[in-house]
Amino acid sequence: MIRIAIQAKGRLNEDSIALLKDSGIDINENKRKFLLPSTNFPIEILYLRDDDIPQAVSTGVADLGIVGMNELEEKGYDADIVKKLGFGGCRLSIALPDNVQYVSPKDLNDKSIATSYPKILQKFLLKNNISAKTVFIAGSVEMAPSAGMSDAIFDIVSSGGTLISNGLKEVEKVFFSEAVLISGKNLCIEKKELLSELLFRFDAIEDSRNMKYLLMNLPESAIEEAIKIVPAMRSPTVMPLAAKGWCSLHSVIKASQMWDKIKQLKKIGAEGILVLSVDKIVK
Repeated sequence: MIRIAIQAKGRLNEDSIALLKDSGIDINENKRKFLLPSTNFPIEILYLRDDDIPQAVSTGVADLGIVGMNELEEKGYDADIVKKLGFGGCRLSIALPDNVQYVSPKDLNDKSIATSYPKILQKFLLKNNISAKTVFIAGSVEMAPSAGMSDAIFDIVSSGGTLISNGLKEVEKVFFSEAVLISGKNLCIEKKELLSELLFRFDAIEDSRNMKYLLMNLPESAIEEAIKIVPAMRSPTVMPLAAKGWCSLHSVIKASQMWDKIKQLKKIGAEGILVLSVDKIVK
């Protein structure tokens, strides 16, 4: 049995649960508890506050954790980053009121900066030789300047909408973060094998992201040219149709290439092109 810690609530909670479910792991959320075992995989889910996850993993309370890189960096606990998960993207940025002029980091000298991430902020200030006062606030950091608690803030930014609504502007992007799978240092052989199985499943999900499955009818004379356009992972599937001189070609391409590839395929006679989403890719 292996134990994984995820956020009890918050921006990474739903994505973490979705990743586990897409990996074939049953989680009965109707029986939500602090600790919940899966019914079909030797894993139990430990629900914690996001800032408690790095400590839980580093001390062995949990074997694995899904947490933002920003929390791992801020807490400084010793845990291995096993895999970047591709969701929960955000950044830690410095923001000032709209009416304050800003040219360079030197403009932060002698200012007070409110934040929930003092360690990451201090690294930035030291690196840029800035003398500024750090004001620690556990939540609602964006309210600090208007409340007279600080001159600036250092906080999580996703879309930037919260800053705009509070009359703030982003002036320095300091730390880029996303969700990561972290592991303790001393997993036994059995738990390492379970981690390998999880990574195998996570990789299959990641490989399928932004991929499209193409099916089309194609003149047999155009097969070789079509294969050059959509070579697939190894080779496209080609099957004869009932109509003489025609075949069906199946391939997988990146979604970003889809319209360009379809344009090329139509030029060589492809028709009846179907585009399907890809659920998993197992290599």
